[in-house]
Amino acid sequence: MATIKFYGNLVTATNAEGTYIDHASSGIGFFGGDFGLSVPVDSFQDTTFVTNSDGTTQAQKLNNTKYASESGVKHNTQNEIDNEAMPNYYAPLNIRFEHTEAVRVKNCQLRIFDRSDITKNASGVTTAVYEIRHPLDVEGANTALSHRGNGAGNHGWTNFLHVDGTDNTVTPMTFTDSPGVSGINGNDSDSTAVPNPLQGIAGATTDGAAHLAKRHDWYAALSASPDEIGSKTDFGLYFTVEYL
Repeated sequence: MATIKFYGNLVTATNAEGTYIDHASSGIGFFGGDFGLSVPVDSFQDTTFVTNSDGTTQAQKLNNTKYASESGVKHNTQNEIDNEAMPNYYAPLNIRFEHTEAVRVKNCQLRIFDRSDITKNASGVTTAVYEIRHPLDVEGANTALSHRGNGAGNHGWTNFLHVDGTDNTVTPMTFTDSPGVSGINGNDSDSTAVPNPLQGIAGATTDGAAHLAKRHDWYAALSASPDEIGSKTDFGLYFTVEYL
């Protein structure tokens, strides 16, 4: 039995799994300086929360990953750092695949869509996504994993946006094949890297896309900017994998 679940990526001593997001009734909302405050047009959010489908019910406050430049981010409104320097725990969203048997996962894809048709971009909002592959819990651009969906060295945001005058077909973003439990599976390049991006992490592996596990975790930095005034509720996140 295979499942994909979404978690607000805040792990605590009393909640080792993070905050489960029941996508049938809740999701992630992007706001200005606090819950319920608007994000100015053509700016990116300053806070991120678990909320209901129309953004009116406040739940867990998450880490905020604000787009700062083509390959830079502001974490919780701090100074800009390079995307590849972000540790996994900075991500607001943990996407988790689980199976009763150990499997490989491939063709892992994320898309931002209009909540009606998964092939169409959302209108009125630009969404930036970056897959964090950095199990060590300290910032460091030289300790990001090479085993990643967009290829080693590619640390720019992927932007999803509606373009007038086009058919607005979504181009899916590729995520890492077989990232393993807590995203601690790297590849051969990671095993020989100096410094080692998996140094001291219990259970870490370097099997690359061949890795078998009952659970695979991805960590996504998310940032959103309204293109026009008004609440933006007609956009969602869709994630798919193949497993074998």
